[in-house]
Amino acid sequence: MTAEPTVTGDGRPAGQAAGQGVRSRSQHQRRKRIVQAAAALASRGGIEAMQMRTVSERAGVALGTLYRYFPSKMDLVVAVVSEEIDLLEGSIERRPPRSGAAPERAVEVLMRATRGLMREPELAEAMIRSLLLSDVKTDFGERMSGLLLRAASGPPEAIPAGDPRRLAARALSGIWTMEMIEMLRGNATAEEIQSRLEITATRLLIDP
Repeated sequence: MTAEPTVTGDGRPAGQAAGQGVRSRSQHQRRKRIVQAAAALASRGGIEAMQMRTVSERAGVALGTLYRYFPSKMDLVVAVVSEEIDLLEGSIERRPPRSGAAPERAVEVLMRATRGLMREPELAEAMIRSLLLSDVKTDFGERMSGLLLRAASGPPEAIPAGDPRRLAARALSGIWTMEMIEMLRGNATAEEIQSRLEITATRLLIDP
């Protein structure tokens, strides 16, 4: 009698599930390699350096494969932005701000983001330009607001949707973005930005 194939929890044969898992990991690694290649190019030459063919060559993938992952250059730029936020979130999670009142903790997050971005100003400019010019939807504002909420008031999921602290965090995130533009244009220093953010945060944020 032929033995019945082993199946996984979702009803698929085990071999099929394993094969799809391998493909999924391979696809994830390929996508990550593409995004890292794009970020490396942007860090040296800004958004203009992120030519799709150049990215595909640097990542070691066919141009057609690149377009399957990212249909347009702006899709790729948005992915780079998301990758940078992932790094920031990881840093904040490993070393969250613990001292001071809510405004101080929020400003610490923003200044850590500022210092991280300004280590590679060409990449920072590419990211900010993508936020201003791209028609591709990005969750940058929501994710930055979430980081500020977590630092200032606790887990975002515990804060109701209509809570004023959510609106305040989103407003502070938007102000920081505009301050970054001024800094990239050479119109502001990190010290000036921090001073303005501290004043703004004190007026917008309150301790829970």
